[in-house]
Amino acid sequence: MKDTPERPAPRPQEHRWSKRLVLWAAVLTLANVLADVAIGSPMMVLPQLLEHFHTDQAAWLNASAMLAGALWSPLLAKSSDIFGKRRMLIGTLLLACTGALVCLVAPSIWIFLVGRFLQGAAFAAIFLTVALARQICTPRVAMALIGLVTSGSSLVGIIEPFLMQPVIDAFGYRSVFLMAALLAAAAALCVRAFIPESPVRGTGRIDVTGALLLGGGLCAVLAYTSLGRDLGWLSGGMITLLTAGAAALAGWAFLALRVEEPIIDLRALGRPILLTLLALVLAAGSFRSMLQLTSIVAQVPPELGLGYGLGDGEAVAVLLAAPNLGIVIGGTCAGWIAGRFGPALPLFVGIAVGAVATFAMVAGVSVLPLAIACGALVGMAAGAIGASGYNLATSLEAPERQGTTAGLVSVVLALGSVVFSFAGGEVLKATLVPGTFAGDAPVSTATGVHLYVVMAGALFLLAAVPAIMLARNRPAAPVPPEAPRLPVPQASGR
Repeated sequence: MKDTPERPAPRPQEHRWSKRLVLWAAVLTLANVLADVAIGSPMMVLPQLLEHFHTDQAAWLNASAMLAGALWSPLLAKSSDIFGKRRMLIGTLLLACTGALVCLVAPSIWIFLVGRFLQGAAFAAIFLTVALARQICTPRVAMALIGLVTSGSSLVGIIEPFLMQPVIDAFGYRSVFLMAALLAAAAALCVRAFIPESPVRGTGRIDVTGALLLGGGLCAVLAYTSLGRDLGWLSGGMITLLTAGAAALAGWAFLALRVEEPIIDLRALGRPILLTLLALVLAAGSFRSMLQLTSIVAQVPPELGLGYGLGDGEAVAVLLAAPNLGIVIGGTCAGWIAGRFGPALPLFVGIAVGAVATFAMVAGVSVLPLAIACGALVGMAAGAIGASGYNLATSLEAPERQGTTAGLVSVVLALGSVVFSFAGGEVLKATLVPGTFAGDAPVSTATGVHLYVVMAGALFLLAAVPAIMLARNRPAAPVPPEAPRLPVPQASGR
């Protein structure tokens, strides 16, 4: 069969680690790094952006790319199953590159937000690399590769401030967007040059209406959750946004149960995939809220006498770097374990480690060495949960639906992160110490911090329930395909 643009000729899947597979891992990790840079790097120049655009809407500048990612994800996920994972990954990277260039030259905040909307497509890079890995490698190798590419980009979180700050100081805030554009273009070229196209394609059409309803509804609900604190939970605009989001999601669900080929087939979501998504939304909320708390507690000096606080110069840098290192270790190990024992086991282990580390932070909020150890363990849990969630969910689906499923996992992880991080923030807000500040931010009582930790630990315990159910009924570990058997000549009767 000839290789055509519509459907590539089947290629043998990679069944062992080789120089070529290491190259693929590096390229796919580079694509995932873009998502972190596109969403996170502009926050390094937030004060300059606010001054340049003469606005105080920091919340919109902060959340715009992530909200756009929620809007893009359903459409890009379904498209990848029909048109090919590599093709959609390249398109996503080029969209993000275009968005960075728009932000670079934007003369007004509205054009800047258009650029951030395009940059938000980078959010899809993560699940597209997962779906692509599942189809260009055998299951055992793919699970290890997924663990590596979903967590390897966290290394950037350790070195990015040290690399970017001198560039920002020398060339100003626009350099962040120039670097993001160059990185996106380089990643697109590398994917085009080195990564093969996925051999499996789905058929049918894309339910564009359903994709827009689902993506728009998620975007509106996440926007309400992310921005309500700054803009007023009961303000007219926020209530309208929440109502519109709920109506869009209801319309999507109504449509999904009636059209022949919905963007996500609710009728096909069996018990294992629903248990997986439940575990992920709870676990993601827990580890993201704990990473948020770590960054807050790290800025509070013990001299304030609040009963907690870790602010201590260079030691704080170690505290903030430890979770990123833990994510790399946890995700890589979880992928390796999943290839031998199945992904349900490392998912449960990651949740268990996260629960232990979270409850240990009750004491760790005032003891720096313990806080560093707990931060590293929470990072390991986050890496293991993310990698195992993608591995488990995609292994439960037919190959022609793995792109859609990986996209659903990304949305669920983002949803849990935003909703429960907001809940933790409200706990701290309700327990503020009047007139007491760490830097420019008000601080909470020790009771509020401890309550926050207990809430996060309880989420981990709740996530362990579906994880245990999945681990007890996990399928056998994936095995490499058997070598093809040659036909045995039959003895002639003549």
